[in-house]
Amino acid sequence: MPYTLKIAHLYGDLMNTYGDIGNILVLNYYAKKMNVTLTSEIVSLNQSFDPKKFDLAFFGGGQDYEQVIVSKDIQNKKKDLTDFIEDNGPMLAICGGYQLLGQYYIGAAGERIEGINALPHYTKSQDHNRFIGDIVIKNAETNQTYHGFENHNGITFLGTGERPLGTVVSGHGNNGQDKSEGAIYKNVFCSYFHGPILARNGELAKRLLLVALKRKYPDADLSKEESLIIKPTY
Repeated sequence: MPYTLKIAHLYGDLMNTYGDIGNILVLNYYAKKMNVTLTSEIVSLNQSFDPKKFDLAFFGGGQDYEQVIVSKDIQNKKKDLTDFIEDNGPMLAICGGYQLLGQYYIGAAGERIEGINALPHYTKSQDHNRFIGDIVIKNAETNQTYHGFENHNGITFLGTGERPLGTVVSGHGNNGQDKSEGAIYKNVFCSYFHGPILARNGELAKRLLLVALKRKYPDADLSKEESLIIKPTY
């Protein structure tokens, strides 16, 4: 049976730091192996987000300048994005996108950049320091190990109802203190991994696609798609 999925690329013309758009390319690559036709559409400034139109959402990273612009606009999408999330809509959010789904982000200049509070985490900034370098984490639910590269000034602290994407094996993670990296809330997966994250972690790409497929086609037999072998790329 051929399947179709539509992904919303949130602010894809603004929030695309460090090649984050590559995550959509990876999703498309694995979607084809699953006999899934994946299409994408940018939802940017002054455009509405229709939670019923999309099966997946991707929210990439951006610098403080872009985040300030997006922070003001995304308040108009707050209800629809929150409805999508609460209805178990799958989403991948990286760095700045991760931060803006939360309560707020304190920028490098000390300004408060408002998020949409769809997720309960908050983010502060470091003084004259960044977390940069290779990072390895382990996901407690799947026992999978994810490899990536982090580059962020922000330090994020998770809230009630969130669990980390993984426990830090090496690197810094969310804040360099509690060994957490990224966040999972319902079907939202957040991370500071750039590079992009899915290029080296195909099992996570497969997980996102399966979540989207099961949500859209609840009665479908997806055993073939679930059995897809993902070869390590690290």
